[in-house]
Amino acid sequence: MAKAEYSVAELVAMIKNESLRLPEMQREYVWQSTRVRDLLDSLYRGYPSGVILTWQTSVPVALNEFAVPTEGKTVGKPMLLLDGQQRLTSLSAVLRGEHISVRGRKRPIDILFNLNHPDEVSLITEVYENDEENDEIDDTDEINDADEHDVQRRMRLRTFVVASKALAAMPNWVSVTEVMKTPSDKTFLEKAGITGFDHPDYEKYTRRLSRLRAIKDYVYRVDVLEDTMSYEEVTEIFVRVNSLGAKLRSSDLALAQITARWPGSLSQFQTFQRECAYDGYDLDLGSHLRMMVAILTHQSKFATVGSLSRESLEEGWKKAQKALRYAINFARANADIENVALLASPLALVVLGYWAEKRSYKPPEEEAAQMRRWLLTANAKGRWSRGSSETILNEDLATLRDGGGVAQLFDRLQTQVGRLDIQPDDLDGRTARSALFKTMYLAFKKDGAKDWQSQINISIRSTGAHDRLQFHHIFPKAYLQRNAPHLRSGQVDDISNLAFIGGSTNREIADRDPAVYLPPLVVAEGDPLGRQQVPKDPELFTHERYLEFLGLRLQLIADRLNRFLQS
Repeated sequence: MAKAEYSVAELVAMIKNESLRLPEMQREYVWQSTRVRDLLDSLYRGYPSGVILTWQTSVPVALNEFAVPTEGKTVGKPMLLLDGQQRLTSLSAVLRGEHISVRGRKRPIDILFNLNHPDEVSLITEVYENDEENDEIDDTDEINDADEHDVQRRMRLRTFVVASKALAAMPNWVSVTEVMKTPSDKTFLEKAGITGFDHPDYEKYTRRLSRLRAIKDYVYRVDVLEDTMSYEEVTEIFVRVNSLGAKLRSSDLALAQITARWPGSLSQFQTFQRECAYDGYDLDLGSHLRMMVAILTHQSKFATVGSLSRESLEEGWKKAQKALRYAINFARANADIENVALLASPLALVVLGYWAEKRSYKPPEEEAAQMRRWLLTANAKGRWSRGSSETILNEDLATLRDGGGVAQLFDRLQTQVGRLDIQPDDLDGRTARSALFKTMYLAFKKDGAKDWQSQINISIRSTGAHDRLQFHHIFPKAYLQRNAPHLRSGQVDDISNLAFIGGSTNREIADRDPAVYLPPLVVAEGDPLGRQQVPKDPELFTHERYLEFLGLRLQLIADRLNRFLQS
């Protein structure tokens, strides 16, 4: 194995001119902006940042695309990047000022640098090659609704942050991308209020800007696998390297093994993935592969992929597409789940597709009705989030594999959750992230709930700033902060304080007093409050009786959800 050294600037240039490419086995870009922030912090301080692994081969290999634009100026065979994609793509986006493009969506990575950061390390930062489920909190969340003084107080100890308008407007925060693209310090120093060499911070700030630009000179060690290695050998190395420290999800490793046995398969997977996304089911490739594994092996674990032949994989993929199409159509047409965002877990589709395939896509009408009820109930109860999701999915598949039906799926669900009905206590303290919130939307939509002004039926598919569906705090957050500051955030954001309306109506209500804006809706035609189980007693529309309002609405929502699930 050969070894080489390349600076960050050289590696970024290699991506741009396509002398460094991605083999088909590589997953898509997954890092959140906070990961990029931490990477920059490590490089700025000169901390170790890992090794880059590549493969130099003359054998034709199916390729994947970087998430940043490239120009294709390379001459000869490119090097293939096996480990380091997330780091180098992130650095390429920041240094070049390019948007990241993933599954047809583009977004910037804008990181700010604090010219006045403390010299000592004030934060522990870690860099990962994987982001699990994209559920981390961004810097912009931390400063939401804070005044300028509070922002300064919390952020002054940081060296890098994910950009926000509030911070970008402050004199000591500068865009990393702009610094990298601008050789002169003048603009940044003037923004910080430094207009001459005699300013006490002139030397410190110019030294820090130089150090920031020096990230481009940071040298990575690059290991290069020999040309004599086969694609299968390189895939095995890729899997082993990325298995250490659980850097990749099992689905990513399975994809690498599948593409090794079946070159060109990635483009087929991505084409079908785009078709599903167009229909409102934007699933990651792992969900598609999980369906294929379930059809082929009658269980859900990816560990078996390595033993499957190309012929089996091709046949399994044909069956998986049919099963997943059926599952999506069933969920949308029979259960009114019009978008994957309304599912507590996409694993529900694997169970649906496997069930349909076992029934040869001709289930009895009564069993299909039972499956609809099971789907909605399991979704409301968050079946696949109560333990190891893979283990729970395996239980469902085993039930169907061994001849069980929907009744047995209900038995497993009841064993897991204890009871199938919804009680007010199940809702208490839940927020918009809850699976029950998704079920609440489905029940209200079935009741014909509408926006309180436009009369457009609530729909997750509504588009445009005016009508796009939003959830609204019936007692607005700002109103409660002013009048009931003793309330906990969980009480303010409780599911029983949320309703579904369009963006324009939400902005018009803003932080108005519920005692002012709600009474006209009590007597409005079409019962707009009743269709969303909002109590209609005006005596309850005061901050003094807010908790009483929540308790009553919890009971109303629970009753409605039970009727919905049992219908």
